[in-house]
Amino acid sequence: MNKFINFLSYKKISFISLPVLLALYFSLIINFPVLSELNAILSKLDSVKLGFIISIPVFFFAAFNFIFNLFSWPYLSRPIFTLLLIVSSMVSYAMYNYGVIFDYGMIENIFETDTSEATSYLSNYSVFWTMVMGVLPALFLWKVKIKNDKGAVHFIVMKMTSMAASLVIIAIIAFFFYKDYSSVGRNNSYLKKMIIPTHYMYSAAKYINNTYFAEPVEYQQIGLDARQSNAALATAQSKPTLFVFVLGETARAQNYELNGYDRPTNQYTRDLGLYSFQDVSSCGTATAVSVPCMYSALPKHNYDKQLANSQDNFLDIMQRAGISLLWKENDGGDKDVAKHIPKQEIDRNKQDHLCNGNTCYDMALLENFDNDVSAMKGNRMLTLHLIGSHGPTYYQRYPEDKRFFTPDCPRSDIENCSQEEIINTYDNTILYTDFVISQTIAKLKQLEDKYNTALFYISDHGESLGENGLYLHGTPYSLAPEHQTQVPMMVWFSNSFSKSKKINTDCLKHAAEKNSYSQDNIFHSMLGIMDVETEVYNSGMDIFSRCRN
Repeated sequence: MNKFINFLSYKKISFISLPVLLALYFSLIINFPVLSELNAILSKLDSVKLGFIISIPVFFFAAFNFIFNLFSWPYLSRPIFTLLLIVSSMVSYAMYNYGVIFDYGMIENIFETDTSEATSYLSNYSVFWTMVMGVLPALFLWKVKIKNDKGAVHFIVMKMTSMAASLVIIAIIAFFFYKDYSSVGRNNSYLKKMIIPTHYMYSAAKYINNTYFAEPVEYQQIGLDARQSNAALATAQSKPTLFVFVLGETARAQNYELNGYDRPTNQYTRDLGLYSFQDVSSCGTATAVSVPCMYSALPKHNYDKQLANSQDNFLDIMQRAGISLLWKENDGGDKDVAKHIPKQEIDRNKQDHLCNGNTCYDMALLENFDNDVSAMKGNRMLTLHLIGSHGPTYYQRYPEDKRFFTPDCPRSDIENCSQEEIINTYDNTILYTDFVISQTIAKLKQLEDKYNTALFYISDHGESLGENGLYLHGTPYSLAPEHQTQVPMMVWFSNSFSKSKKINTDCLKHAAEKNSYSQDNIFHSMLGIMDVETEVYNSGMDIFSRCRN
């Protein structure tokens, strides 16, 4: 290695040849996931022009050469292209191995992740890929001599000539194959989002601008008239409501036994009288989108994160109405939906039977449960934010004694496990969440003499487990499979809760089995079930309203 590095030290390239080399590297190596996807698309067509196939890497090369020339300047080239090479190698890894597309939503999710979640994606394979594809080329960039020996005028003329040549090549390709590019692009619009580094750079720039430079939206309070109904206030004096909202993570509806899955993933709750809603869609395919959207009054088709963060959500309205709230966090962040209410975060740095110094099992959320409840006043809502089934380190979400489905996949580079192992590991996480829910219900049953108790569970989004070459989540919603957009939703009501809220359980059972819902319903359903009266409440969007006498 030292001999190779010393050898590079004697090599010399110009600022004109540098973009050419980088364009060649990005066209053939970094963008291999795009070329692979194009190969799969073209192989399904009845007939394809050979010239069109040959033109694709040439088109990429010309386009990249033009773009990279814009950044190939003395003192700027090395730091800019070093960052580009390393980040692009990471994007290439995720795209090729997991089918992840780095659009605005994915960039948003990356920026808002925490250290524990980020490190879960590290593996020997991912590090090796990044070293070979990103770090070594960057090392080459720093060791070779980049010079411009013939003066500034010659430098500018050669740069303009190179860029002009690129445009000519692109124009020639467009002249002969425009219809082919148009047809493939129109029928596979997601392809443009796969091109590295253009789309992820565009998405990152857009996110940074919207987050740090856009003019802030003035905060708007909504539901200023919010109050609890007289019946709810009277109940709070004698036997308060205790409602536990369990916010799941990365659970998909298709792997729930209560939804027809042929494996016993709900063996802890199947006999507890839960109502499992069979058709529920998420607002997004990533936590950063789904959670703020779910808590907001904004519907999915009109959702804007900046606007959602700049107005009250249903927690804020409940607090205004006098309901006592507490958020307990085990997933690295509440995405700002709990910024105005009391919040506890599980200390994942500790090491005990529930935590390993980096992550904690979700049973940690139930520690001090009774004390948390007793410290609240009146009618109460306690939110438990699970880490649930967050991947790719699924195996870290459940303890050894809950390792029911085997063989599982005890590693983060799940692409190197078999499909059976991945599904077993994921199903173990679903089963462990089921266990946590059953234990939460057990605690609620113990408190039934003091409170009218209820539990509501919903996941933020689903997950792909290798179907059609996709893993994890975050696929643009318009392209995402139902595995990422269909989520489990379950409710459990104690007898006293059903009675106090006048709930027709037969009606609720029918609604769960036959009706379709989405996370748009959550805002109004939570206000409704907690009997909060306000002008922003819409009974037509309340899951429970039609089943209350």
